[in-house]
Amino acid sequence: MSDRIVGAAPSPGRLLAAAEPQAGAAGTALDLLSIVVAAVEQAPGLAVRSIDRDGIVRYWSLGAARLYGVAAELALGQPWARVAASLPDAAVLEVDFSSELAAVWESGKARSARLWKLDADGAAPRCICSTVFPVIQSGRVRQVVCIDADITASGQEGAAQGALLLMGDNFRQLYDKSADAIVLLRDEHIADANPAAIALFQCEDRQRLLGRRLSDFSPLRQPDGELSSLRGTQLAAQAHAHGNWRHDWRYQTCAGQLFWGEVLLTSVTLDHTYLFYAVIRDISSRKLAEQALYLSAQVVEHAREAIVVLDPQQMVVSMNPAYSEISGYSPDDMLGKAFVLHGVEPDAPAFFEHVWDEVDANGYWQGDIVGQRKAGGRYPAWLSLTAIRDPQGQLSNYLAILSDISERKKNEEHTRHLAEHDFLTDLPNRVLLLDRLSLALAAARRKLSMLAILYLDLDHFKYINDSMGHHVGDLLLKEVARRLVRCVRGVDTVSRHGGDEFVIILAEVGGIDQVAHVASSLLHAVTQVYQLGEYELHVSTSIGVAIFPSDGDSIDTLVHNADIAMYHAKESGRNNFQFFNAEMNAQIVERASLEQGLRAALGRDEFVLEFEPALDVASGQIVGAEALLRWRHPQLGVLPPERFIAVAEECGLMVSIGNWVLRRACLRARAWRDAGQAWRVSVNLSPVQCLHNNLLQSVQEALAVSGLPAACLELEVTESLLMKGGARLAGVLAQLRALGARLAIDDFGTGYSRLANLRHYPVDKLKIDPSFLPAAADGGAGGADTAVAATIIAMGRELQLLVIAEGVETAQQLAYLRAQGCQQYQGRYASAQVEGSALAMLLHE
Repeated sequence: MSDRIVGAAPSPGRLLAAAEPQAGAAGTALDLLSIVVAAVEQAPGLAVRSIDRDGIVRYWSLGAARLYGVAAELALGQPWARVAASLPDAAVLEVDFSSELAAVWESGKARSARLWKLDADGAAPRCICSTVFPVIQSGRVRQVVCIDADITASGQEGAAQGALLLMGDNFRQLYDKSADAIVLLRDEHIADANPAAIALFQCEDRQRLLGRRLSDFSPLRQPDGELSSLRGTQLAAQAHAHGNWRHDWRYQTCAGQLFWGEVLLTSVTLDHTYLFYAVIRDISSRKLAEQALYLSAQVVEHAREAIVVLDPQQMVVSMNPAYSEISGYSPDDMLGKAFVLHGVEPDAPAFFEHVWDEVDANGYWQGDIVGQRKAGGRYPAWLSLTAIRDPQGQLSNYLAILSDISERKKNEEHTRHLAEHDFLTDLPNRVLLLDRLSLALAAARRKLSMLAILYLDLDHFKYINDSMGHHVGDLLLKEVARRLVRCVRGVDTVSRHGGDEFVIILAEVGGIDQVAHVASSLLHAVTQVYQLGEYELHVSTSIGVAIFPSDGDSIDTLVHNADIAMYHAKESGRNNFQFFNAEMNAQIVERASLEQGLRAALGRDEFVLEFEPALDVASGQIVGAEALLRWRHPQLGVLPPERFIAVAEECGLMVSIGNWVLRRACLRARAWRDAGQAWRVSVNLSPVQCLHNNLLQSVQEALAVSGLPAACLELEVTESLLMKGGARLAGVLAQLRALGARLAIDDFGTGYSRLANLRHYPVDKLKIDPSFLPAAADGGAGGADTAVAATIIAMGRELQLLVIAEGVETAQQLAYLRAQGCQQYQGRYASAQVEGSALAMLLHE
């Protein structure tokens, strides 16, 4: 033994830096190496040396001093090359060892070699087995540690093996008790696994792991989509190339559950065999936290809402791109500066001061504001401000969330518009009308001014709808709406009240004359010709007017009274306007009473038919009778049709009443026929019946129920209806004529029909209106009216049609008709000529 190691044992120097607490699996490996060195120190015949990247000896154990004959104080801090040079076999030792050392520095992998050493006294050389370990910190080889064993003699070799056994036992205890999973891989297959690994992979025993690849305990693909088997091989190559490699890996337990692991994979080459030492720590919780943090960041980054984070002094800490997109302010405009709510609310400074007071007092504020963009445009926004406090309750930040609600506001406005406007004409509907009328009345009361309500109803609109189709009716309503709007001021309101009814509010009118002028303008605008596709229409309207405050002080009263005045305008010949008065109200009350009674009259069997005989002029014999409808009203007595027919048409009862008349008239005619009298019964058809789709069916049913031959039924339509009915009415009349029924034109001469027009209709008879007969007081003298009667008779003769005069009251009128060649007549004089028995048969059922 060299005398260079006599004396007290000096400090061996500093081998390794302490492992950092956050070093994870790498720190665990560093601690393992420290324990192994401690075990070596206790074994005789073993030496430990440490050399840094500069080649300086940093650790020289007592065993090293014994083995090499150099004391620690002479080796520490010296270049290894100088220490080696002082040895007897410096040349051989330096050449062999330096090459192994360089390989470890370059590859970062442990190496082992056998070195030969000559003693100073020239004895036989010694064989030293040296294992060189790299110490890697922060991804670089910082030092190399050499563990040397003298294995020359069997005794020494046994001592070395004992020391190694002791070292292995200490390492095994650490290996078995480690909280981290440790797996030993040989050629990438699991050769051993500690209990923590078995628990981590939830395997029943170690055998479930041994012989398999780590990638076998993984899903088919890693989260980035790469195959686990391919990626595992690539990472093993990285660890082999760099000595060790740290990475995160998605594993799958034996039970099929997925978890994340942090892996430190260390490569060791031993006798041309690749070994890998893997330390695996479950980091699933950390990954979940990272994922949550990432998702939160992504949500903020990609949120459509603007998100701004402020410090307690309301300075902008961060903002997402949405704030720039919405407001136009960039991060350079905002970060580190006071957060300014770019709003244009009335009295904005005071408003936003109130907002911040609410946030500080209650912890949050939210509501609608009007924002202003950097470029100057305005936009509606929804803003939420929240105070964020730390666990101790201290204010740490403010969070502002802002949304551009322009699209929502637009949709709300569109929905509100649909709810308040008529879908066809886009005029205000009843809802908006009542709202505006309420405001207009409040203003009129406040200003003590006059206000007018005009109620318009198109004349005969139902006829247009039924005869030409709803599409023509819709076009007409839209054009009427445009014309009405052009006749009033911007402060006035034109609304569609429903169907063909319009209501107009004239605000702050100067007097009755101004209202009358507007009403006249409306009448004139509506009556102008309409060119709607192939149709050229002439339309009129009836207008009722109610004035505030003279005609009512409330919305309901004014609208109701204007409606009453409108009905009075219709009764006054249509195409005019009427101001409301109390007498009109009484008439409307009567009309409402009639309508109510009509709805119950059929069920109560209150209708009756009277029959007026028609006589042959030449023979004086009865040839037929006209059915005349009467209503036996419970309170008002027997009412003629002119008292209730118009009401029945307006309230939709005319078709039902007309069908009742058809059936009852056919039954009576059948009774006459059974009694031996083949009289033809004549029934008047209302315009509503003629345009109803079921007229033909109703006639067929009446004939079938009564058993009356169709030739014994005569149906009358007015000349005015014939002129307006067009092709549709002509088609209906043709069907009735084909059925066998006879057709007559009532009130002929009042509609100014042309001869050419009559040829298009399948009529059998013309009925001369009573107004064209010589007046009874004239004693049958001729005049202008009688000339019309003579012309009608001649026209009938030309067209080979029967002509009948109605309303004949005197013998002189009959004589005139006989002289002109009229074939039939009816009226008071005709009824007087009927014998008692025949009259009884007509009148009594």
